[in-house]
Amino acid sequence: MSDWPPKPQNEPIIPKQNGPEWQILEKAVLASVEEQRRSRRWGIFFKTLTFIYLLFIIVLMGKGCSTSKEGSAVSSSSAHLAVVDIIGTIDASSNQAVNSEDTNKALKRAFEASNSKAVALNINSPGGSPVQSDEIWQEIRYLKKQHPDKKVYAVIGDMGASGAYYIASAADEIIVNPSSLVGSIGVIMPNYGITGLAQKLGIEDRTLTAGTNKDILSMTKPIDPAQKQHIQSVLDNVHTHFITAVKEGRGKRLKSNDPAIFSGLFWTGEQAIQLGVADRSGNITSLMRELNLDNKVDYTIERNPLQSILGRMGAQIGQGVSESIAQEVQTSQSAKLQ
Repeated sequence: MSDWPPKPQNEPIIPKQNGPEWQILEKAVLASVEEQRRSRRWGIFFKTLTFIYLLFIIVLMGKGCSTSKEGSAVSSSSAHLAVVDIIGTIDASSNQAVNSEDTNKALKRAFEASNSKAVALNINSPGGSPVQSDEIWQEIRYLKKQHPDKKVYAVIGDMGASGAYYIASAADEIIVNPSSLVGSIGVIMPNYGITGLAQKLGIEDRTLTAGTNKDILSMTKPIDPAQKQHIQSVLDNVHTHFITAVKEGRGKRLKSNDPAIFSGLFWTGEQAIQLGVADRSGNITSLMRELNLDNKVDYTIERNPLQSILGRMGAQIGQGVSESIAQEVQTSQSAKLQ
């Protein structure tokens, strides 16, 4: 009776917790846990090291990158030619473009520097915003009146066209390379129509507006003659401002009354000199020799790279696809001096 009920033949054998099998299993588990802890500690160490390294780089960028290139050449305590760059597209909306805010600050410093003997605009630009160009032009004219003893030279490299030439016309002299591209005194507003393409693809424009002309120059609708006439009058008005500025800046140095000068055409530097659109050939180096100056100081204000990176990051946050498309269309339809 003591053997009842009978024990199953295949009942699992449970090893004792103090047996050799259990000890081996316990050691394996403890070793695995210790390895995970060690890996976690090294992971935290390397992450911390990476963070410190990146923080160090950011601090160096913030301290090492001056907002002005003034100290990059020679000491401004000696007689020098003050240089301000007009390089790249003229546009207030881009950190990498020429804008009136930074350029006018640089011009002010260049004129006010006690040891700057003249100011040179180092130009290599296809043009851009008429507003930014005019604001720089106005500032140059103002500073010339405030500092009549300092001449302004516009030195054009590869290109000084459109809005860049607008700015150059405020200078006392325009110096070019014989092969520079100069001029392009005109205004352009790009626009495209995709009415037929939209119909073929089954795209329906459901834009809602309050105001008869709010969707002026819509890409998905046939162009309205009255709206086209209005836009043309706007462009003509901006063009008139451009022509007036050039005539006021150049004065009698314009050797020709040919309307083609203001038609949007551009010329080589050699041709521009013949028309009075430019004065003579040369460059920054030859100008320094003429002025008996051994040194130049660059007063151009550069955007801090860290500010540019953070600005781009901020601009990307929360920006949807529809906003990007709308901004691109708006940019392409804005008037540009070209």
